[in-house]
Amino acid sequence: MASNIRTGTVNGTGAAINVSLGWQPDYVKVMNIADAGALDAIIEWTVDMPAAAGMKYLRIVDNATTTNKSHAYVTSGGISAYAGSASAAEGFTIGTDTDLNASGEKIVWIAMRSPRG
Repeated sequence: MASNIRTGTVNGTGAAINVSLGWQPDYVKVMNIADAGALDAIIEWTVDMPAAAGMKYLRIVDNATTTNKSHAYVTSGGISAYAGSASAAEGFTIGTDTDLNASGEKIVWIAMRSPRG
């Protein structure tokens, strides 16, 4: 029986990153654990959200000098289901959100799907 939970890491590129799982997830959580901007960005996505969306969380100190919010629903640059291609199995795409997917920064992800009978 195939696992319904997978985890992994990738290095940020600034461009969309396809993560191959062999199945499409129902839930994805992506975390930038090496954020040079010290925002420690996290995005969560479910299959019920549109492509490139997600709930984005940032670690911030609101001292009235930033327009960052501690959390926001984003509709671009987030997570999308990935249908797969001739060279990669289906999975998900980490979008181009600059807080989450910055070049050279380590990204950790968790992908889950409902049990298949």
